Amino acid sequence: MSTIRIIQKLSLKIDNGINYITFLAIICMIISITMQIVFRMFFNALSWSEEAARYLLVWSTFLGSTMAYKRGMHIAVTFIIESFPPAVEKTLQIISHLLAAVFFVIIIVYGIRYMQMQSTQVSASLRIPMKYVYFIIPFSAAVMGIHAVTKILEVLFPLKSDQENQV
Repeated sequence: MSTIRIIQKLSLKIDNGINYITFLAIICMIISITMQIVFRMFFNALSWSEEAARYLLVWSTFLGSTMAYKRGMHIAVTFIIESFPPAVEKTLQIISHLLAAVFFVIIIVYGIRYMQMQSTQVSASLRIPMKYVYFIIPFSAAVMGIHAVTKILEVLFPLKSDQENQV
């Protein structure tokens, strides 16, 4: 099995896992918000449910961003790139993913620094260390970095099955 196929499979497995985790986070967020509404209407309001929903929303947003990058669903101005000849288009795609990878590395570095700065802080209601909340920043950037490397390799070395799917 080639290195490219291994990296593609790793990228796909990570994406599938994140898809599952994001689904669970959204379900838990819906349950938390529903519980808050019910308890506020009929009992005493829950002190933790809004905070839990907020952190679940943050996590699902960052995880959803990795899925969007993997699928090429982020906002892009593709008509400019597509107006060039195929060789130039290929080069621009590589440059684009390289710049994205550099950006992801910067996010990882600063995300880890920020996570370390917040390591002694705990959340108000849930009393969980904030470093667990902020962990999603470098984690999602690392995942998008893996996807960026995969995309670069797919542009540089298109597999036969990829070429057949495009025809």
